[in-house]
Amino acid sequence: MSAALAAGAPGSSARPKDTVIVDAKTEAIIKGALKYLASKQQASGAWGFSGEEQKRQVAMTGYTLMAMQAAGQLPGEGEYGKNVTAGMNYLLDSIGPDGLYNMRSDGQYMYSHGIATIALAELYGQTKSPTMRAKLDKAVKVIISAQATEAGHEGGWRYRPIAKDADISVTVLCLVALRAAKNGGLEVPQRTIDEAVIYVKRCQDERTGGFCYQPQRDPGFARTAAAIYSLQVCGLYEDPMVKKGSTYLFENLRDDHEWFTYGNFYAASAQYMVGGETWQKWYAKISGVLQSQVVKQGDVAYWESRGRGGVGPTFCTAVYTMILAMPYHYIPLYQR
Repeated sequence: MSAALAAGAPGSSARPKDTVIVDAKTEAIIKGALKYLASKQQASGAWGFSGEEQKRQVAMTGYTLMAMQAAGQLPGEGEYGKNVTAGMNYLLDSIGPDGLYNMRSDGQYMYSHGIATIALAELYGQTKSPTMRAKLDKAVKVIISAQATEAGHEGGWRYRPIAKDADISVTVLCLVALRAAKNGGLEVPQRTIDEAVIYVKRCQDERTGGFCYQPQRDPGFARTAAAIYSLQVCGLYEDPMVKKGSTYLFENLRDDHEWFTYGNFYAASAQYMVGGETWQKWYAKISGVLQSQVVKQGDVAYWESRGRGGVGPTFCTAVYTMILAMPYHYIPLYQR
């Protein structure tokens, strides 16, 4: 663990919103990263140029749209409003009559379904497009119908859109997608959300306060970040599990973690919602790491792929841009 990341622990849960700001240096990086992302968009509106990213264009587009929204870019609004519109339309056009995105050969299908649906639900919440609602509703219904019913896995989700087993990583994306859709006014049974919360809570390791991939397994950084992020999105801001999980994240944050990108997508969101001193300390640490590793070429900025959860530069740049832009407070899903 690096010395820069090892220090610090969570504190107050109150949110003095002006205590964490995007300074001029960070703002320049965000602007450069947005320019980079815009330059990597495909003619179809998708993101994901080659390799693993190309195989997961639906997910890459979802992550990039989240980064754009975090920086205040909306369909037709902002410097990259046209890019957001094109990306949004790509995802909408990818949804078939059955609510499934056009990527059925993806062995981890529900990951991509989850993040794409989160991005669309957030955009719908701000546009209220009737055309968008009809397609989004189909994607949401897929998630609802795929919630596990098998003994020991009840309430969760896993790789395929079938109601069988579950794990924390897929469950969190599906649960957050449902909350985003519900916040936007779509119909989501409260029972579906309640049962998912029960599953997430069952994954906590009481000894450490961390969360496990599945109940009764070993806790980990990314799993814990995902879990407390989802609990807060469901309104459980002051839950003791969230507070213990937040402490666990501070104790286990490393800048050489193999799942650094994937884990910090959740961790930054989780600590942002905890707020106060916790968020101040977290943002200072993570932004310092990201600024030290950014690649700058003129007025363009991006990050190279890193670790097992890195996938590629588009994914890393999208996630890190979203993290750095969080003090702007533009994404409704992350607000209490």
